[in-house]
Amino acid sequence: MNFRRTITLFSLVFVALFGALVVGPRGVMTQLDQAPQKKQQTPTIDEYQPKSTLVTKEHKIERAKFPFIDIHSHHWNPTPEEVDRLVKEMDTINLRVMVNLSGGTGEQLRQTVATMKGRYPDRFVVFANMSYDDLNAPGFGKRVAARLEQDVRNGAQGLKIFKNFGMDLKYGNGERVHVDDPEFDAIFEKCAELKLPVLIHVAEPSVFFDPWDYHNERWEELKEFPGRARPPAKYPPFETLMAERNRLFARHPRTNFIAAHLGFHGNDLERLGKTLDSLPNMYVDIAAVLAELGRQPYSAHDFLVKYQDRVLMGKDIYDVNEYKWYFRALETRDEYFEYYRKRHAFWRIYGFQLPDEVLKKVYYKNALKLVPGIDAKPFPE
Repeated sequence: MNFRRTITLFSLVFVALFGALVVGPRGVMTQLDQAPQKKQQTPTIDEYQPKSTLVTKEHKIERAKFPFIDIHSHHWNPTPEEVDRLVKEMDTINLRVMVNLSGGTGEQLRQTVATMKGRYPDRFVVFANMSYDDLNAPGFGKRVAARLEQDVRNGAQGLKIFKNFGMDLKYGNGERVHVDDPEFDAIFEKCAELKLPVLIHVAEPSVFFDPWDYHNERWEELKEFPGRARPPAKYPPFETLMAERNRLFARHPRTNFIAAHLGFHGNDLERLGKTLDSLPNMYVDIAAVLAELGRQPYSAHDFLVKYQDRVLMGKDIYDVNEYKWYFRALETRDEYFEYYRKRHAFWRIYGFQLPDEVLKKVYYKNALKLVPGIDAKPFPE
């Protein structure tokens, strides 16, 4: 009996020792694995910058395939030296004509026209702007129409209306100036009479009117520029501004309106198409909304082909090095490439490779049709 107990005990000890030898290293590793690790820092949304490992063909285009007209640029009170630099830069990217929307009115406009068109008469177009200094005096609209007529004699080739119109602009009694305010009818009728296009900025991206929370896809831009938020306590709803804009366009069918930034419907091209169908005097530019088109390349291609007579090339904030993203998106089928301004898009974009005839219309033919006085000879048929 004692012998049997001894054998059993010896066997248990042998198994335990053998098991320790076999699994010992693994047990040590397991203990190490279970040891407290230094907590990994979680990056913020600003800090997280993933690097794509995708390998696809790339076509980095530095110069537009055709000469183009930039219908949407801003250059306040440029100096002759600045204009000389602009022309040199424009030549490098095939930018034939730049439209300066920030011409002002009166003496400021006259000086801007002289500076930009004095030595380069065929390279620049200057649009006039409204002055609201006498907004509260009776007969405002008629006075602006008369000033615009003088601005045209001084070289203006269109009218630009800035984003404060309909949002921040108010009468002396605090009442908001509506986009379709009848007081301005005389101005838009004067534009029809003079065959001047009206490039008008109404509202902002619809998400700027939404709650500024982590579901808002432009959260980063609003963080960088909090003043771009449009809270309901201070601003009318986005849909109110769209309805006012559409009524304005419908009330002046002889006036050609260019809605800046795809009319802020770049995230809903079907809606934009229906709006264009209902308003034959409405056109749009693609300034600062390439990120909207680039994230939906199939829809963007189909939309631009269908509405090829209604869309104009524009950039907005001038930087000669940023136009290449427009060329790449419009002219190639490149996939999943970074957009040049992260605050506009935390996503990547794709090219939608427009046919040459559509490219020509977007790049210059539609602008030649709408803006009086541009020399068409440097552009292909």
